[in-house]
Amino acid sequence: MSTTEAFRVVEQAAEVVPVANPYTGEVLAHVPLCGPEEVDRACTRAAAALARDDFPPHARARVLDAAARRLGERQEELAQLITAESGKVIRDARAEVGRAAETLRFSAAEARTLTGEVVPMEATAAGVGKLGLAIRLPIGVVGAITPFNFPINTVAHKIAPAVAAGCPVVLKPAPQTPLTAIRLVELLVECGLPEDWITVVTDEEKRAGEALVEHPVPRLLTFTGSSVVGWGIAAKAPRKKVLLELGSNAPVIVEPGVALPECAQRIARAAFGTAGQSCISVQRVLVHRSVHAELRDLLAEAAAGLVVGDPTAEGSDVGPLITRDETARVHTWIREAAAEGGEVVSGGVLEDGCLRPTVLDRAPDGSKVRTRELFGPVLVLIAYDDFDEALRIANETPYGLQAGVFTTDLGKALRAARELDFGGVLVNDVPTYRADQQPYGGVGESGNTREGPHFAVREMTEIRFVSLQAPPLDGSARS
Repeated sequence: MSTTEAFRVVEQAAEVVPVANPYTGEVLAHVPLCGPEEVDRACTRAAAALARDDFPPHARARVLDAAARRLGERQEELAQLITAESGKVIRDARAEVGRAAETLRFSAAEARTLTGEVVPMEATAAGVGKLGLAIRLPIGVVGAITPFNFPINTVAHKIAPAVAAGCPVVLKPAPQTPLTAIRLVELLVECGLPEDWITVVTDEEKRAGEALVEHPVPRLLTFTGSSVVGWGIAAKAPRKKVLLELGSNAPVIVEPGVALPECAQRIARAAFGTAGQSCISVQRVLVHRSVHAELRDLLAEAAAGLVVGDPTAEGSDVGPLITRDETARVHTWIREAAAEGGEVVSGGVLEDGCLRPTVLDRAPDGSKVRTRELFGPVLVLIAYDDFDEALRIANETPYGLQAGVFTTDLGKALRAARELDFGGVLVNDVPTYRADQQPYGGVGESGNTREGPHFAVREMTEIRFVSLQAPPLDGSARS
């Protein structure tokens, strides 16, 4: 992939950086090392695109629909690229491309239907004779910063609603996975998106990202990533609207009376898929003491049965973590928990350079594996004695993205919906489930927004109030 094709604005960057396969170490491509100069050119370009005002909603919708169809046609090509630069197993990469197509379709629907509302002016005497409208207008240029773990669908969740809302974008993808983002933008251009509507700036760590946050042009910043970085962005941009979708250490509560074998299979997939590198990967499994031992054994069996290794192999379930440093960090946290009294029931070792899916039991309260975001293929079992205790333990976290509960008791399900302090509560499901049209986001350290095209589009618009008053009639008009 040439930098000329992908970066018509940033191709003048003096340096380039490699993009490597996390499993083999092979260098896949080189991308520009962008900084303030390249970000300034990209923002200037986006501002000019906004000022032209020549890309109406029906045209935006056609582009998004066409791109969704093209994603379906090129699913295998894009899935192979995702696997190459992220290490995600090929089966999961194909599913992600399918989800990204749906995200584009939902965004196209929003472009066609986005509207304001009528304000009931005559509800007060002062409003008699007036017609009040609250219309939605694009907020302006959007700066989008995306992570490595879902390199096409998270990018789609940023740029497709922005396109639907009428906002040009400067996109800074994760340095580990820029190639998929570039390919998606090129695909949109092939489908009719004006070439200056989305510009990609790439870097090695955070040089371009920091310049984008500080640049005066973007009116809105949308970020998915760690809580520390996200809230740091918000602090640096107090005059901008900042949308944050951040981390978590997602809990699932398992009550007696549910089908434990099925629960174990679903929890294992949710904990170990994407090598645990999802902000809603199951991390804490809160299980009633009466079924603790049985669920522990079922989870250990499920973890042991997963195929670990080459992410391009059709039978692989778990690939590598994004870097060797991340592998070492997660492995260290496991060993620390074991040294503090936890029991490694399954996994906890390296295989073919990948960390085997790990089940930890009795990790002490306060240990990193219980209190912080693991972002690796590890789940932690915690036994409880009653439902009140389960709710309390689930809420003992600064994070609040999604939580799950398996129960046959409707009353407990309703209690969980009310009392679990999370952006989403999934009953008889894992917290790792996400429908791309749902309002997705968290509270506390997990963020301040809701994604999903219907909700993101509205975040990316501003309401303008318009009052229409009939002019007074002169004497000739009356006659």
